[in-house]
Amino acid sequence: MGTSMKKNIITILLAVLLIGFGLNTETLAQDRQKLAQTGMKFLGVSTDARVSSMGDAITSIFGNSTAMLYNPAGMADLQSNVDFSVGNLQWIADINYLYATISFQPFSENYGIFGFSVVNVNYGDFIGTIRKDNDQGFEEVGTFSPSSIVIGFSYAKMLSQKFAIGANIKYARQSLGSGVVGFNADGSYKTESFSTDVFAFDFGLIYKTGFKSLNIGMSISNFSQEIKYVEEGFQLPLLFKLGVSMDMMDLFNIDKEKHSFMLSVDATHPRDYPEQILIGAEYLFLQSFAIRVGYKTPTDIGGLSAGAGVKVNVGGMALGVDYSYAPADVFDYVQRIAVKFAF
Repeated sequence: MGTSMKKNIITILLAVLLIGFGLNTETLAQDRQKLAQTGMKFLGVSTDARVSSMGDAITSIFGNSTAMLYNPAGMADLQSNVDFSVGNLQWIADINYLYATISFQPFSENYGIFGFSVVNVNYGDFIGTIRKDNDQGFEEVGTFSPSSIVIGFSYAKMLSQKFAIGANIKYARQSLGSGVVGFNADGSYKTESFSTDVFAFDFGLIYKTGFKSLNIGMSISNFSQEIKYVEEGFQLPLLFKLGVSMDMMDLFNIDKEKHSFMLSVDATHPRDYPEQILIGAEYLFLQSFAIRVGYKTPTDIGGLSAGAGVKVNVGGMALGVDYSYAPADVFDYVQRIAVKFAF
């Protein structure tokens, strides 16, 4: 790698770190006073089974197409031409997430990796009511069904053998359904639909240090303008993450084709809740069977997570299934499952 390329990489690294820390220092005082006041919270929920089972500590780990949902630079090192993943998250309060991601190399690895993602959230049906002068004090006016969706387009590329960069632009929309806001002249209900949408950006990078498999990663998620919903303005759940990871088997004379033990640690600065430390580990046997565990602190609900996965090659295509489980205290537990293909 030439001197000019090295200088460009160093410049990009410094610029990104300054932007990240600038975002932190500019909003730090405000964030501490306005915790839990962001909107479109579904954008901050982890959907992928492998990632969530590792406590979301994957900022510095290269992965498959689902990396675009966390750190888009993580899909820059894909070896397959096409990678597809689809999964389901059974979230708290019977909220259901469905997601799909696909990445592909349209020409060759020299042109980078392109990706597309969609996440759909179904909150279920709710009974609508209005105030009424009766014994109950209200009257039912039918049901409404809130929903959310986010569609993203991503790009990632290895700028050198050590440095990867990625970005994601996404369109997010949240609908609270239709509600009764008054009465028409004939006495019938007057209804109005409530929804809002926004474009947001994610950005990330991963740097291979050259010492064994030690990686350093950084990502910024959900960067956008302020949104006004009816009469109230709010921000998206902006998240800044910095992480390191390494296959600990590099420290021993062990065949990595048989045994791998990835250890990852992330530090996060969210806009809407206190900073967290994320710790994740993945033991991989014969490049096929994985056991994972993760831990988040501090957190009010379920800091521990665990999961497993299996991957096999069938007719030149890699097929994988991942599962994760996380206790959620008063909300019982959260389960995720994902099916992945690559060829």
